[in-house]
Amino acid sequence: MPHAERPQSRNRNRPRALAGVTVALGAMLLSGCAAESGTPTLTWYINPDDGGQEAIAEKCTAESGGAYRIETSLLPNDAASQREQLARRLAAGDSSLDIMSLDPPFIPELAEPGFLAPVPADVTERTTQNVVEGALAGAQWKGELVTVPFWANTQLLWYRKSVAEAAGLDMSQPVTWDQLIEAAESQDKYLGVQGQRGESMTVWINALVESAGGQIIENPEAPADEIRLGLTSDAGVKAAEIISTIGKEGLGSPGLPTQDENNSMILFQGDDGSFMVNWPFVWPATNAAVEAGSLDESLIEDIGWTLYPRVNEGEPTAPPLGGINLGVGAESEHPDLAYQAIECIVTPENQAEYFVTNGNPPSNTEAYEDPQIQENFPMADTIRESLELSAPRPQTPYYNEVTTSLQLRWTPPADVDPQSTPRTTAAFIESVLEGENLL
Repeated sequence: MPHAERPQSRNRNRPRALAGVTVALGAMLLSGCAAESGTPTLTWYINPDDGGQEAIAEKCTAESGGAYRIETSLLPNDAASQREQLARRLAAGDSSLDIMSLDPPFIPELAEPGFLAPVPADVTERTTQNVVEGALAGAQWKGELVTVPFWANTQLLWYRKSVAEAAGLDMSQPVTWDQLIEAAESQDKYLGVQGQRGESMTVWINALVESAGGQIIENPEAPADEIRLGLTSDAGVKAAEIISTIGKEGLGSPGLPTQDENNSMILFQGDDGSFMVNWPFVWPATNAAVEAGSLDESLIEDIGWTLYPRVNEGEPTAPPLGGINLGVGAESEHPDLAYQAIECIVTPENQAEYFVTNGNPPSNTEAYEDPQIQENFPMADTIRESLELSAPRPQTPYYNEVTTSLQLRWTPPADVDPQSTPRTTAAFIESVLEGENLL
């Protein structure tokens, strides 16, 4: 169970703090003891999982030899609420934020105002060895490591072998979105994509734009009034064409406007499934459904996987990057111990165990050599290759404004117009950043 949250700031809770001091002094007088000098407690704010972070916390606490104790506190389920809670606490100077599990897109917003404690040079050297390129890119701000990569995530292209064969697609070779659209149409099947108004839409847009050789923000480190948007480039227009086609032609199923990762997986598992872009969780989830008897065993043999689709033939793909990095709050009372604990948390051994038990892929390539990973995730090598090619979402302190604008303007997919949506979205984002519009 998550531990109770600590006060958000010393100043805001000063009366409570003074009351606590009074009680403590009374206890000292009664016992004749000096102030307690026990093992320092580090609070690790974790994102929801299957208990893996708490297990690692217990393991690292034991291995510290009494140097520290890690206590976990659970963050909200969705990334936006996690960002809001952490940003507010950091801005208030909350000293309880010793270790934080952070989504890569929100890191610049926390790094720019100095809310994160600097990563020591020796910690940087030790924790970046053998880390995949995508995870390193998402852990930095202005060319410096500001968080430590923990686990990394990426989307693969999952496919039904029977559908690909019937459509005449050679899945041993790279495939494009245009080929998938044509194959789904010819076989009267649905494409598994995420069309809901949520972060998954930004993930899709960014992967398409990056795969087409562009960027949503061309100068992400710039201040708000100098940001250059690349949505109206050829890459942005091509991204809109793909999303619009899938939406207007009904290739994402009638449920596309509200379809998230789980719903697209269910669609893919059914008789109308064909191809799907999704995270690796679909493999253990599908196997669990087969074992429970809710899906036929033959489905497993019909599922294949490969790298994320290309936008343009002959040009490399840039798959989505997800995952979690670990940061230390600038007001933490134990930053050195926090980074010591982080080094324990992110060891290849712990990352491998976390992948096997919780389904979250390692950021360190050494972890992929663990035989358990190869046994439980036969697509592990493809995941690792995808992570080397993956591109983070725009690394900007204004990410919340950008992603919310994209979600508002690019949903539902059937309403996306390649000739106008990129242009109007860019204008809207600029007006929001300039304070002329509210989200």
